[in-house]
Amino acid sequence: MVAERIKELREKNNYTQASLAKKLNVTRSSVNAWEMGISVPSTTLIVELAKLFQVSTDYLLGLSENVTLDISSLNDKEIMIVYELIQYFKSQK
Repeated sequence: MVAERIKELREKNNYTQASLAKKLNVTRSSVNAWEMGISVPSTTLIVELAKLFQVSTDYLLGLSENVTLDISSLNDKEIMIVYELIQYFKSQK
């Protein structure tokens, strides 16, 4: 599960394996090994990946299917817009 999540998040954020490796100060082959399920990142790197991709460590580890969104930098009006969009999408199901 971790392997798929790392690859999916890397691709969604338009990182190459090399560019992700550089951000985390690891080798490209380390990132490749994570994505192939040969090895898993250390706890410290799991936290760094979660911060970089703005997801919870639980989501990254496959313990939760919920994707979180950090809205702490938004003002009240922007937060209301986000909530309204969520309600709109829920009502369309």
